[in-house]
Amino acid sequence: MDFTLPDDLEDIRLRTRAFVDKEILPLESDRGNYDAHENIRLDRLEPLRARARAAGLWAPQSPRAFGGMELPIVGWAAMYEEANRSIFGPVAFNCSAPDDGNMSVLAKVGTPAQKETWLRPIVEGKVRSSFAMTEPHPGGGSDPTMIVTRAERRGDTWVINGRKWFITGAGEAAHFILIARTSDDARKGLTAFLFHKNQPGWRIVRRIPIMGPEEHGGHCEIEFDGLEIPHENVLMNVGDGLKVTQIRLGPARLTHCMRWLGLSKRCVEIASAYVSERHAFGKRLADYESVQMKLGELAHAIDIGRLLVMRAAWKLDQGDFARKEVSGAKLHVADTLHLAADTAIQLNGARGYSKDTVLEWIYRYARQARLVDGASEVHKMVLARHVAEEGMDFWRWGAK
Repeated sequence: MDFTLPDDLEDIRLRTRAFVDKEILPLESDRGNYDAHENIRLDRLEPLRARARAAGLWAPQSPRAFGGMELPIVGWAAMYEEANRSIFGPVAFNCSAPDDGNMSVLAKVGTPAQKETWLRPIVEGKVRSSFAMTEPHPGGGSDPTMIVTRAERRGDTWVINGRKWFITGAGEAAHFILIARTSDDARKGLTAFLFHKNQPGWRIVRRIPIMGPEEHGGHCEIEFDGLEIPHENVLMNVGDGLKVTQIRLGPARLTHCMRWLGLSKRCVEIASAYVSERHAFGKRLADYESVQMKLGELAHAIDIGRLLVMRAAWKLDQGDFARKEVSGAKLHVADTLHLAADTAIQLNGARGYSKDTVLEWIYRYARQARLVDGASEVHKMVLARHVAEEGMDFWRWGAK
């Protein structure tokens, strides 16, 4: 087993780290660069994105033909972790959710015409996108088979009625992927559609207030009242909606983990710097065994998370769905992010609880990690199902 990165990926990782240090962290340190929802202001973002593109650090998951880097998923892991050492990093490199997952799935399953119309503008940074799946009760959440938003075919047009909520980025998105019900078939009852924000027949009911901070465009509740979508804008085939969600959400869950590891490491950076200079009762905080144990536990948890993520990334690169590996990584890294933010705040004392550092931002953001893209309980059920099916082979090394 060799965990050494190829030279080209190591170069990208180091260049990403240097860009974050030079270009992004200085912006992050100035509260004047934040918008009302505690993300980077859009007028500050666009020049930053131009510099990232010029540096060759742009859209790592997307085809080179459209201006992306077309990295393997192992390469995503290396780059995303460095990118999210800053809270502004992923959006600067065009590898933030939900655009990241949408670009990935469109590149995999879109027709040439769909890629040109719907994918290219996202890769080029001309538009933002959103993925509309989750619904209020009694609709679908972690279980997409419960989706009730309906699409009815009328000739070459589909008419959509229903409601979605917690749709990330919807307030700023121009391109949408929508999952709706087209039949009552248990496996083939859902279909994925593409639509543009300027099409009539839908509206944003509200931008749902959350603990924050928020992605650009927030988390919105959406109502569909007769939205008409041409049949040519069906993604894959009628009845393939569940397949689209599976193709999209597996890698998307893992990219969350990649980014969360970057935030976790940032927490260690901030905490380590502070305890190295802060004195109490005659010595540095870093010299107290209790402090060392906290940092050691955190370093251990992060390292485990990196190994889990890289294993899942490697399996995805081999064409495996890596369902249990992704679930295992999602479970561990979500908990690790919360542990990292909590530990760093504790070691920084009142400074950590204040807005003098980004720790309180990360702490509030971390709570969503155990909910988004499947609650932790769902991923535990996935692992339990694999144990039941595989028995002792659950822990096989995968030797040929």
